[in-house]
Amino acid sequence: MCCLMLGFEPQPIYWFTICLAPFRLLGSSSTLSQVSCLHTSTELNSKHWERKSLIVYPPQQKDEPRRPAEIYHCRRQIKYSKDKMWYLAKLIRGMTIDQALTQLEFNDKKGAKIIKEVILEAQDMAVRNLNVEYKSNLYIAESFSGKGKYLKRIRYHGRGMFGIMDKVHCHYFVKLVEGVPPKVEQKTGFDQAKEYVEQLRNRTIIHSL
Repeated sequence: MCCLMLGFEPQPIYWFTICLAPFRLLGSSSTLSQVSCLHTSTELNSKHWERKSLIVYPPQQKDEPRRPAEIYHCRRQIKYSKDKMWYLAKLIRGMTIDQALTQLEFNDKKGAKIIKEVILEAQDMAVRNLNVEYKSNLYIAESFSGKGKYLKRIRYHGRGMFGIMDKVHCHYFVKLVEGVPPKVEQKTGFDQAKEYVEQLRNRTIIHSL
C-alpha cells in the first residue's frame, strides 16, 4: 500500500532463494574443505572409523585362507594434546595386544591410561560381536591420533593485557586384527639413506626443465 502511494511498483520476494542460500553455502564449504591445501587426511580417513567394523564380506571359497577379524574402535574429543598422544600411539603400533597393554600399564602418562581403556573396549567388542575365539590372538595393526576441537580462551596478564590460549582436544583411533603380527624387516641406516636418495631422484619437480 505504501509502495503504491509513493509511485513505484513492489518487487516479488522469492522465498525459495532465501531458504536455499544457507544450503548452498554449506555445500560449498564442505567441497572446499576436501580440496583445501591443509592436512586433512586423518579427518577424511577416520570420519566413519567405527563403521568399518560393520562391513560384511562375501562368503569365502573352500580353498581360500580364513579372513582374519578386524576391529575398528576410537574415542573422540579427549582432553589431551594430539602430539603427546601420537608418541604413545606409535609406541604400541605393531605389538600384540598383551604386549601393548603391558607397555601402557607401566607408563605414567595420562594418555596411556586412555589408550589402554580404548584397547580393552576394542578387545571386548572383538570377543562379543565378531566371534574372536581367543582375545589374546590380536595385534595392533593401526594406532594414531587426530586433531579435535580447539577452543579459544582468554589468558589474563598484568596491566590490563591478555593473551589467547587453546583448550586442546584430540581423537584416538585403533585397529585390531586377529592373528600374529607380521614381521617387520629391519633396515640399516645405509639402506634407509639409500631409499631416501632414490626417493629424491624419482620425485617430480613442477615448472622445471
